[in-house]
Amino acid sequence: FRRPAFNGVSAVAFALSAGMFAILLYITIYLQGVLDYSPLEAGVRFLPLTLLGFLVAPISGSLSHRVPIRVLLGVGLTLVGVGLLSMHGVAPGDGWTTLLVGFLLAGIGIGTTNPGIGQAAIAVVPVEKSGMGSGINTTFRQVGIATGVAGLGAVFQSRVDSKLHELVPNAPEGLGEVVASGGSRAVAELPLPPLLHEKAVHAADVAFVSGFNTILLIAAIISFVGAAAGFLLTRSKDLVQ
Repeated sequence: FRRPAFNGVSAVAFALSAGMFAILLYITIYLQGVLDYSPLEAGVRFLPLTLLGFLVAPISGSLSHRVPIRVLLGVGLTLVGVGLLSMHGVAPGDGWTTLLVGFLLAGIGIGTTNPGIGQAAIAVVPVEKSGMGSGINTTFRQVGIATGVAGLGAVFQSRVDSKLHELVPNAPEGLGEVVASGGSRAVAELPLPPLLHEKAVHAADVAFVSGFNTILLIAAIISFVGAAAGFLLTRSKDLVQ
């Protein structure tokens, strides 16, 4: 950790996981719980993101011999942040294509960033410590996902509860948790009084989207901060392999 480049690549690994990979949970809930897609239908709509990540990764890996790793890390994670910002602004009633541009940009960003993370984590330490460098980098990825899911989830739940209280002051206790974990689809299945049912389903849509937009913005900021850290700290002179 005395090498700035190791801290830079660790920050990138953490930010990519805490921002992009953590938000995938909430995108999945949005596709299935609000837009009412089946798991298979939701998975198909993730293909632009995942396929681009796979296709761009080998190109990025080959570019690393000609382009400084710091540039790949910075540009890649910046693209992820821009992709998340492109998804921000979802409104009730929108279709999944509202997310499509963001999926495309984030997929390119993930494919650009991932090879550089793996290469830099090993290249910044002596050969005999390659396993340690790789292991610590993997730890930052896992901690990033855990922190991101928990942190974004806390903000998301708080925002959903606040919006529901505003829209349905007499909402039954625990409705916010139902919305946050299953969207308006889960609310529609609740045995609510007829007069409250339609209002609660509409409020669930609005509340979910409100919380979703908030955490998309936070995830984008995390990505931009990680991009800056990766670009500024991952210096070529610190690479020993």
